[in-house]
Amino acid sequence: MGTEVGEYVVGAYLQHIKKCDFVTYNARSPGGTLAGLPEMDVVAIKLNEKEAYMCEATTHIRGLLYKNNEATIRKIKKKFEAQKKYARSQLKGFAVTYMFWSPVVPVGYLTTHLHEIRGLELVINGEYKKRVEELRAVAKRETCDLCNPFLRAMQIIEHMRE
Repeated sequence: MGTEVGEYVVGAYLQHIKKCDFVTYNARSPGGTLAGLPEMDVVAIKLNEKEAYMCEATTHIRGLLYKNNEATIRKIKKKFEAQKKYARSQLKGFAVTYMFWSPVVPVGYLTTHLHEIRGLELVINGEYKKRVEELRAVAKRETCDLCNPFLRAMQIIEHMRE
Protein backbone atom coordinates (compact mmCIF):
# COMPACT_ATOMS: atom_id res chain seq x y z
CA MET A 1 0.00 0.00 0.00
CA GLY A 2 1.24 3.51 -0.81
CA THR A 3 1.94 6.17 1.75
CA GLU A 4 -1.12 8.24 2.60
CA VAL A 5 -0.79 12.02 2.98
CA GLY A 6 -1.71 11.87 6.68
CA GLU A 7 1.32 9.64 7.20
CA TYR A 8 3.48 12.29 5.53
CA VAL A 9 2.10 14.86 8.01
CA VAL A 10 3.25 12.68 10.90
CA GLY A 11 6.61 11.96 9.26
CA ALA A 12 7.23 15.66 8.60
CA TYR A 13 6.56 16.47 12.24
CA LEU A 14 8.88 13.74 13.49
CA GLN A 15 11.66 14.69 11.08
CA HIS A 16 11.52 18.47 11.26
CA ILE A 17 10.13 19.20 14.72
CA LYS A 18 11.27 16.18 16.76
CA LYS A 19 14.51 15.99 14.72
CA CYS A 20 14.41 12.25 14.06
CA ASP A 21 17.24 10.89 11.95
CA PHE A 22 15.14 8.35 10.09
CA VAL A 23 11.46 8.18 9.22
CA THR A 24 9.91 5.23 7.46
CA TYR A 25 6.38 4.59 6.30
CA ASN A 26 4.33 1.39 6.23
CA ALA A 27 7.02 -0.60 8.00
CA ARG A 28 6.73 -4.33 8.50
CA SER A 29 8.95 -6.57 10.53
CA PRO A 30 10.54 -9.57 8.86
CA GLY A 31 7.75 -11.99 8.00
CA GLY A 32 5.21 -9.16 7.70
CA THR A 33 1.65 -10.32 8.13
CA LEU A 34 2.87 -13.90 8.14
CA ALA A 35 4.26 -13.14 11.59
CA GLY A 36 0.95 -11.63 12.59
CA LEU A 37 2.20 -8.04 12.51
CA PRO A 38 0.40 -5.51 10.33
CA GLU A 39 2.15 -2.53 8.83
CA MET A 40 3.19 0.32 11.10
CA ASP A 41 2.13 3.63 9.52
CA VAL A 42 5.11 5.71 10.64
CA VAL A 43 8.24 4.69 12.51
CA ALA A 44 10.88 7.30 13.34
CA ILE A 45 14.22 7.00 15.11
CA LYS A 46 16.64 9.36 16.86
CA LEU A 47 19.82 7.32 16.90
CA ASN A 48 22.03 9.15 19.41
CA GLU A 49 19.19 9.48 21.91
CA LYS A 50 18.03 5.88 21.35
CA GLU A 51 14.46 7.15 20.95
CA ALA A 52 11.81 5.81 18.60
CA TYR A 53 8.30 6.86 17.66
CA MET A 54 5.61 4.41 16.57
CA CYS A 55 2.66 6.21 15.00
CA GLU A 56 -0.74 5.28 13.68
CA ALA A 57 -2.18 7.91 11.33
CA THR A 58 -5.90 7.83 10.60
CA THR A 59 -6.94 10.70 8.36
CA HIS A 60 -10.72 10.50 8.20
CA ILE A 61 -11.65 14.13 7.51
CA ARG A 62 -15.35 13.48 8.14
CA GLY A 63 -14.55 12.07 11.57
CA LEU A 64 -12.77 9.01 12.91
CA LEU A 65 -15.03 5.96 12.71
CA TYR A 66 -14.71 2.28 11.80
CA LYS A 67 -18.17 0.70 11.64
CA ASN A 68 -19.24 2.08 15.08
CA ASN A 69 -17.69 3.64 18.20
CA GLU A 70 -16.94 0.34 19.95
CA ALA A 71 -15.35 -1.16 16.83
CA THR A 72 -13.26 1.98 16.40
CA ILE A 73 -11.83 1.76 19.91
CA ARG A 74 -11.18 -2.00 19.51
CA LYS A 75 -9.32 -1.37 16.24
CA ILE A 76 -7.15 1.39 17.69
CA LYS A 77 -6.32 -0.76 20.74
CA LYS A 78 -5.40 -3.63 18.41
CA LYS A 79 -3.12 -1.35 16.38
CA PHE A 80 -1.52 -0.06 19.59
CA GLU A 81 -0.83 -3.64 20.70
CA ALA A 82 0.73 -4.32 17.28
CA GLN A 83 2.94 -1.24 17.69
CA LYS A 84 4.16 -2.51 21.05
CA LYS A 85 4.83 -5.96 19.62
CA TYR A 86 6.79 -4.44 16.74
CA ALA A 87 8.82 -2.27 19.14
CA ARG A 88 9.63 -5.26 21.36
CA SER A 89 10.94 -7.21 18.38
CA GLN A 90 12.59 -4.44 16.32
CA LEU A 91 13.48 -1.57 18.66
CA LYS A 92 15.23 -3.23 21.57
CA GLY A 93 17.08 -0.71 23.69
CA PHE A 94 15.05 2.26 22.44
CA ALA A 95 12.72 4.43 24.50
CA VAL A 96 9.54 4.24 22.42
CA THR A 97 6.76 6.81 22.22
CA TYR A 98 3.48 5.48 20.83
CA MET A 99 1.26 7.98 19.05
CA PHE A 100 -2.17 8.09 17.43
CA TRP A 101 -2.73 10.94 14.95
CA SER A 102 -6.15 11.90 13.61
CA PRO A 103 -7.35 15.39 12.60
CA VAL A 104 -11.07 14.89 13.26
CA VAL A 105 -12.24 12.80 16.21
CA PRO A 106 -15.80 13.32 17.43
CA VAL A 107 -15.80 14.55 21.02
CA GLY A 108 -17.63 12.20 23.36
CA TYR A 109 -17.43 8.41 23.38
CA LEU A 110 -14.36 8.22 21.14
CA THR A 111 -12.29 10.91 22.84
CA THR A 112 -13.21 9.60 26.29
CA HIS A 113 -12.22 6.01 25.45
CA LEU A 114 -9.09 7.04 23.54
CA HIS A 115 -7.85 8.97 26.58
CA GLU A 116 -8.23 5.76 28.62
CA ILE A 117 -5.60 3.93 26.52
CA ARG A 118 -2.54 4.18 28.75
CA GLY A 119 0.77 4.82 27.01
CA LEU A 120 -0.75 6.11 23.78
CA GLU A 121 -0.10 9.78 23.05
CA LEU A 122 -3.07 11.31 21.25
CA VAL A 123 -2.52 13.89 18.54
CA ILE A 124 -6.13 14.59 17.69
CA ASN A 125 -8.35 17.55 16.89
CA GLY A 126 -6.80 20.77 18.26
CA GLU A 127 -3.47 19.10 19.07
CA TYR A 128 -3.26 17.83 15.48
CA LYS A 129 -3.97 21.35 14.21
CA LYS A 130 -1.33 22.81 16.54
CA ARG A 131 1.32 20.45 15.19
CA VAL A 132 0.38 21.21 11.59
CA GLU A 133 0.78 24.91 12.43
CA GLU A 134 4.31 24.12 13.66
CA LEU A 135 4.99 22.51 10.30
CA ARG A 136 3.52 25.51 8.54
CA ALA A 137 6.12 27.71 10.28
CA VAL A 138 8.87 25.38 9.02
CA ALA A 139 7.45 25.56 5.49
CA LYS A 140 7.33 29.36 5.65
CA ARG A 141 10.92 29.62 6.94
CA GLU A 142 12.61 27.06 4.68
CA THR A 143 13.10 27.28 0.92
CA CYS A 144 15.02 24.09 0.18
CA ASP A 145 13.23 20.82 -0.58
CA LEU A 146 12.45 19.21 2.78
CA CYS A 147 12.06 15.71 1.28
CA ASN A 148 8.43 15.34 2.26
CA PRO A 149 5.52 15.83 -0.17
CA PHE A 150 3.25 17.35 2.47
CA LEU A 151 5.85 19.89 3.57
CA ARG A 152 6.74 20.69 -0.03
CA ALA A 153 3.09 21.50 -0.78
CA MET A 154 2.99 23.69 2.32
CA GLN A 155 6.15 25.45 1.16
CA ILE A 156 4.57 26.23 -2.19
CA ILE A 157 1.49 27.66 -0.48
CA GLU A 158 3.54 29.68 2.02
CA HIS A 159 5.82 31.15 -0.67
CA MET A 160 3.23 32.09 -3.29
CA ARG A 161 3.26 35.64 -4.58
CA GLU A 162 0.72 37.95 -6.21
